[in-house]
Amino acid sequence: MAFHLGSLGFLTPFKFESYRTEVAKVLEGNAAITLRSRLKVKVVKDMLQRAGQQPENREPQLEHNGLLPHGHTNSEDGKVTLQLQALNEVVVDRGPSSYLSNVDLYLDGRLITSVQGDGVIVSTPTGSTAYAAAAGASMIHPNVPAIMVTPICPHSLSFRPIVVPAGVELMITLSPDARNNVWVSFDGRRRQEIQHGDCIKITTSCYPVPSICCHDLVYDWFESLAQCLHWNVRKRQARLADVSDSSDTEN
Repeated sequence: MAFHLGSLGFLTPFKFESYRTEVAKVLEGNAAITLRSRLKVKVVKDMLQRAGQQPENREPQLEHNGLLPHGHTNSEDGKVTLQLQALNEVVVDRGPSSYLSNVDLYLDGRLITSVQGDGVIVSTPTGSTAYAAAAGASMIHPNVPAIMVTPICPHSLSFRPIVVPAGVELMITLSPDARNNVWVSFDGRRRQEIQHGDCIKITTSCYPVPSICCHDLVYDWFESLAQCLHWNVRKRQARLADVSDSSDTEN
């Protein structure tokens, strides 16, 4: 049950000033719930290729990103795996490099396209109104089971955002001929560098976030679009005045 205490408040439909009344209504059972899907993300890093050496008895270490305490290390094949959940999006970008990022996008194990540009956004319907919307994607109601793939400044006029079914597995790897590495972040946090031999696997999580609605599933979302994003807000067109033709009047 989210209360609005910030500046935008897109996901916080309840006003804190009336929290006693609102909480009482929910406790009495007068509430609707929407399940906001999340992304299950697995980042697999090839430490052997990165180190350029054979596996040793000790576990490989990453310098600064704190991957090991939250991941799993297999010392036999030199793989480090990070697993986490994302509510909004997974962003792959070119980082500090001046070159275009060049990554391959797979869907259920099959290569569907290569992304050349500033990067790519993989988002949930909840995240479709965040970074993805700023990058030109459509906005998806949180009840729609889907995953959105949005390129960031693609070097192709025909590369438009696409929506794929929830439950598919997307995999992102660095293209073999990529000039530079890329970086990945999860809901804007835990930024990691992705090199050759690493991969990012993304699918729909089995653990959505139950969110209590203020009014109902539809009205809350459209009210947020209007109030927070000013969706389709414009000055209304005035009616035409009933002016008769002077020539017809004289006749």
